[in-house]
Amino acid sequence: MTPTATAEAKSPATPPTTTPAASGGVGSVPALSGLPYVPRPREVSTGDARQLTRLFFERLRSLEEGTREYQYVRNTLIEMNISLVHFVARPFRDRPGGPENEDVVQVGIIGLIKAIDRYDPERNTQFATLAVPYITGEIKRHFRDTTWAVRVPRRLQELRVELAKATEALTSESEHPPTPAELAAHLGLTEDEVRQGLVAANGYSTQSLDAPQQHTAGTAQAPAGQAPRSLAETLGVTDPALEAVEDRHALAPLLADLDERSTHILQLRFGEELTQAEIGAELGLSQMQVSRLLARTLGSLRAELLHD
Repeated sequence: MTPTATAEAKSPATPPTTTPAASGGVGSVPALSGLPYVPRPREVSTGDARQLTRLFFERLRSLEEGTREYQYVRNTLIEMNISLVHFVARPFRDRPGGPENEDVVQVGIIGLIKAIDRYDPERNTQFATLAVPYITGEIKRHFRDTTWAVRVPRRLQELRVELAKATEALTSESEHPPTPAELAAHLGLTEDEVRQGLVAANGYSTQSLDAPQQHTAGTAQAPAGQAPRSLAETLGVTDPALEAVEDRHALAPLLADLDERSTHILQLRFGEELTQAEIGAELGLSQMQVSRLLARTLGSLRAELLHD
């Protein structure tokens, strides 16, 4: 059964010379009278899609870009070849840290559209020969640009893949993780280039500061029955008291130079936290006199600290 016959069998009441636009009430499209009508392009079999694709491409070349006829033929080509996108996207679906399946397909469709716009039927090659590399490249570009937690140059992104493959191969041979020197000899690179790639590979994925830490060599193991601590719980914070250490150290010699009465007043006010009236009663001074002595002493100490 030919593609035309298949399409007609699916919709016997629809003439092959009528487009979806015509069935929607817009009218017939004379320029498409020689093309079979494909009511459900995504459901066309692979063999029929291959033959119909060539027919539609030949007609696409004769149509003016931007016209309704051109859009119908181009959109039908996209729909008929969606299966190529699903085929190419299959190996990318289960990558850790990768996008959802629907995202991969949408990106692959962009590559399919680019292939349709660049395909030349006169080259006498199958459309899939051009479309598959375009779809694959678009998906790989999407992974390269969106799945890295830290953006690194493309050269280092590709080096990460090479290092992963080399590490797996060398580990299976020697039964121990390879050193940077062994990786460099295996890949024909310098040790500095290998170390740069290993450091850049750390930017592929990140871990939350609140995630429980796994016990590794050199780290303390959580006591039995106690949940592992997160990295955030092990990080130190600034102690507010540390900010006063330098001030106290600078203030000590200034306090030592004060007279006995000023030192006693400061001790009563800030050490024993007495009020000015209570200090005056103990020293036989009025509250006003105590206030003036405190202001003069504190002002002198402040001036000396700021001057130093």
